[in-house]
Amino acid sequence: MAWRRTTTVNTETSRTTGKRNPGLLAALALVVCAAAAAGWGGWQRYEASHDDAASFAQARDDALAAGEQAVQNMNTLDHKALEQGLDSWEQSTTGDLHRQLVDGRDDFARQIAEAKTVSTAKVLSGAVTELDQRAGRAGLMVALRVTVTAPEGEPAVKESRLLGTLTRTSGGWKLSALGQAPVGSAGG
Repeated sequence: MAWRRTTTVNTETSRTTGKRNPGLLAALALVVCAAAAAGWGGWQRYEASHDDAASFAQARDDALAAGEQAVQNMNTLDHKALEQGLDSWEQSTTGDLHRQLVDGRDDFARQIAEAKTVSTAKVLSGAVTELDQRAGRAGLMVALRVTVTAPEGEPAVKESRLLGTLTRTSGGWKLSALGQAPVGSAGG
């Protein structure tokens, strides 16, 4: 007699029960949401950094900050620190205005030293009136309060509006012209 070996094969395939791990699904959903949010945020940042309006606004803000500081520098001078004050004037300017300051420096220093005055300026408000980024030029209007203190007497306070022209240089925006703003007629 021969022995026969029989093997039974299970012909039933295992069936899925339709249940999934809810923790795994939640984690997967969070990963997808995080990736989508990161992609959207990155795209928004890319667009903002390449936006001409943002570039223009930044140039305007840079010109305004430099212009206000330059106007303040040009209206602040202490006879006790005359050289530093005049250096600040020259560092704040370019072009014809700079040349005028350099050429007249000795005479002006002598006048201030004799008068022994101290002038301090505070910018009240300022605005860029025009901006040409390609040409590197900007117009500026500044409202300013200047206090001049002489050795004797009370300090004199004057408020004024100044118009300036800024020129972009390798060292940033600098004043190339500065003068009084015209005062208009209020009557009709």
